[in-house]
Amino acid sequence: MKIQSMWARLLVTLVLMCGAIQATAEDRSAAIREQLAAKLPGLKIASVQASAAPGLYEVQAKNGDTVYATEDGQFLLTGDLLQLNASGLTNVTEARRAEQRAQALADFGDKSAIIFPAKGKQKAEISVFTDIDCPYCRKLHSEVGQLNDMGITVKYYAFPRSGPNTPSFSKYVSVWCSDDQQKALTEAKQGVRVAAKSCDNPVRAQFELGNRIGVTGTPAIVLEDGNMIRGYVPADKLAQGLGLM
Repeated sequence: MKIQSMWARLLVTLVLMCGAIQATAEDRSAAIREQLAAKLPGLKIASVQASAAPGLYEVQAKNGDTVYATEDGQFLLTGDLLQLNASGLTNVTEARRAEQRAQALADFGDKSAIIFPAKGKQKAEISVFTDIDCPYCRKLHSEVGQLNDMGITVKYYAFPRSGPNTPSFSKYVSVWCSDDQQKALTEAKQGVRVAAKSCDNPVRAQFELGNRIGVTGTPAIVLEDGNMIRGYVPADKLAQGLGLM
């Protein structure tokens, strides 16, 4: 009975210690948030949490930027956080960005995407932020059939680089509002003039999503794990990178 009582007391102590550690981390996060909000009102903070580096807290801004703060909130670091490990270097910041991209895409959903499904069994899927007038986007689209044949589903999201109220933006709206979105998108990327159409559409929402997850150019290929490939990659190389060849 004494041994059982000793273990019970030890368990209670450990639970209390874990609670205290968690409360301390939460308190520090809250204090850092409060201090930054007071000193840098222009920094719209989405979250503050302990980073992988002891003594540093990750501050995520609502625009997708990441900075790091010391525990007292007096010092800020910008740039990517790198960690030395057995395999060399790991980009801790980019790994977090990938997690956030994957979550953002999952939260947004793919119901409004223009989807070119894999032929037969799907082996992988990619989300592509695209601009109809982008030459390398057109080159990638010319190989979508190859990607589909290799079991890769391609989900397109709008990212007209010129922004809202521009011809490229209007083209994507017309494509999305077409009766056959796949055909309209393919023809538009081949330079065929798409009949102007208007309807309730997600083009602006998709463009804003791209901005939030760090799309700066097109094509931007987001993998299922949230990692992003910036720019055109030939179909065979892409499939190889996905472990399909």
